[in-house]
Amino acid sequence: MGATGTDGTTGPAGTTGPAGHAAAPVEATSLLRFATAGSVDDGKSTLVGRLLHDSKSVLADQLEAVEHASRNRGQETPDLALLTDGLRAEREQGITIDVAYRYFATPRRRFILADTPGHVQYTRNMVTGASTAELAVVLVDARNGVVEQTRRHAAVAALLRVPHVVLAVNKMDLVDYAEPVFAAIAEEFTAYAASLGVPEITAIPISALTGDNVVTASANMDWYGGPTVLEHLETVPVSHDVSACVARFPVQYVIRPQTAEHPDYRGYAGQVASGVLRVGQRVTVLPSGRTSTVEGIDALGESVDVAWAPQSVTLRLADDLDISRGDLIVPADAAVTPSQDLTATVCHLHDRPLKVGERVLLKHTTRTVKAIVKDIPSRLTLDDLSQHPAPGELVANDIGRVVVRTAEPLAVDAYADSRRTGSFLLIDPADGTTLSAGMAGDAFAESTAPAEPEAAEAADDGWDF
Repeated sequence: MGATGTDGTTGPAGTTGPAGHAAAPVEATSLLRFATAGSVDDGKSTLVGRLLHDSKSVLADQLEAVEHASRNRGQETPDLALLTDGLRAEREQGITIDVAYRYFATPRRRFILADTPGHVQYTRNMVTGASTAELAVVLVDARNGVVEQTRRHAAVAALLRVPHVVLAVNKMDLVDYAEPVFAAIAEEFTAYAASLGVPEITAIPISALTGDNVVTASANMDWYGGPTVLEHLETVPVSHDVSACVARFPVQYVIRPQTAEHPDYRGYAGQVASGVLRVGQRVTVLPSGRTSTVEGIDALGESVDVAWAPQSVTLRLADDLDISRGDLIVPADAAVTPSQDLTATVCHLHDRPLKVGERVLLKHTTRTVKAIVKDIPSRLTLDDLSQHPAPGELVANDIGRVVVRTAEPLAVDAYADSRRTGSFLLIDPADGTTLSAGMAGDAFAESTAPAEPEAAEAADDGWDF
């Protein structure tokens, strides 16, 4: 077993944590980030509420407030959906609008849950909630089966490279707990999700309202022998083999105290985005391409021999190089080639359309540079994964391909290789609002991509690079 870091992550085998403490059991300290999604009225918020309630993760005053609100609405039993529908508009309409984050823990694992909206116009919110998720729970109403929005959510999960997907067939109590209904839905969804490249799909029949197979096994579905939702969440493998990932260290801050005690100290602070860095390792600084050796690693005020994602540390290099915020320190034998031309898939988040020729700021890890949208080759139709060629612009909730030219070279990994260093944001330079969230590289098969039209020319105003 590897060591356990201060944030509950597990390091490579044979290492110790930054402070040299003994490793804690992985089962009690591992963290799972997961998101819920589904069509309107499929019961997402009720499932989350039931999960929190039955796992004893709800404080007494929270439960009392839910019971009081339920009585005021004329309901005899507590409406557990109110535990997550936090916005006033959500409570009044009985829908989820914003992403609701909840934190809870069991003796076996800690969880960060993102309850995402089901409406089509809030697809961008699901992208936000699932962007860091390691598992997605997609709800389906047993009476309706797989619908258009279900396919959208499966496509978004595949697009964001979510490694585990749970199909929760809800409201089984309304179909008399019929096994054939569940089997047909599970077969249809599994075939579709697998065609998108989702690596693992687990189907679970549940009733969030009555609690069947959410935390405790259902007595009404003895034909089902799989895990409950909570059991699966507690036992699903979460990759902690950080040594298998290529190391990436975005520099956030240069530390030069220049004190009498440390007259020559020069360190580079940041968070290890992926992989492992060790003292004595040969590294390359991007985009300059200069090389050096890791002379020391400081964590929590002490020197350590190794650092792994997602620890925050300070690196000291053997050579005095010109390094600043936004530079990327990587292993010398695993460097990515910096480029000013970036082709990516983006989800447009802003109400104002993203158009060809638009000037934006591109934020990648800790680096922000000027950029121009040179082309929008296609827009993805999530219903059937077809490509609409040359749309000219992307509106809110659209997912499409973009070609961006940056003012300075960026070392961007393919999103399929690294979700952290393969992602970026497009920002409005006028007011700093986020316009689009991007994923470098190809989202789905290249065979569906249309021929690229001629890129639009930008005006000569100092933003041509």
